[in-house]
Amino acid sequence: MPAHAYVPEINALLCGLFVLSAFGMVIVRQVAACLSLFIVQSALLAASAFLLGSDPFSWHLFAVGCVTVISKPILIPWVLRRLVPREVYAVREISQALDAPAALLLALGLALVGVSLGARLAHAEPLQAPQNVVVGFASLLVGALVLAVRREAVPQVLGILAMENAAFLAGIAIAPDFPLIAELAIAFDVPLLAFIVAVLTRAVYRRVGSTAVAELTMLREHTP
Repeated sequence: MPAHAYVPEINALLCGLFVLSAFGMVIVRQVAACLSLFIVQSALLAASAFLLGSDPFSWHLFAVGCVTVISKPILIPWVLRRLVPREVYAVREISQALDAPAALLLALGLALVGVSLGARLAHAEPLQAPQNVVVGFASLLVGALVLAVRREAVPQVLGILAMENAAFLAGIAIAPDFPLIAELAIAFDVPLLAFIVAVLTRAVYRRVGSTAVAELTMLREHTP
């Protein structure tokens, strides 16, 4: 059996691990663990891009994989760890709208909705990797849940970045021949977003002693 026959199976495994990392970001209670899961998820996204770009060969997908490897598992975590105070990663993140079981059940329901939507789109047109679309839609909704239930600034940003990862996972299957300018724009815009949020989080933590969004809202309401 030729080597390329294993591409769909390996890619399906990568997609399965990808959606598991999205579920993990819902239930973990520490900022450091949430960041680690984002790194793993980004690495899985890059691996899927490299794999799909190998058969048939697509330099666009290889470019996406290279941009993803440099910007997400390496550059963004470096920026967040460098600028955000270490105390934010050491403290247990207890400020959360839902407890872990309820959040996990809600994430499962959203994932099923995403699977249904992704399956309809995947069946509408023949795709090289329909599992990317299905998992991408499911992980997109789970990432939105991460953004909604978290009450700390850094995990909320990681939720946004996880949604972007999910959209990219589906995108490399729907439109594998991305224009190079779009890849370069993402390579600069996403780390810039992480840099801005990290600087703001550092300033807020030093002044207020917390990055909880609810406390910042209360502080704004009490400001004359």
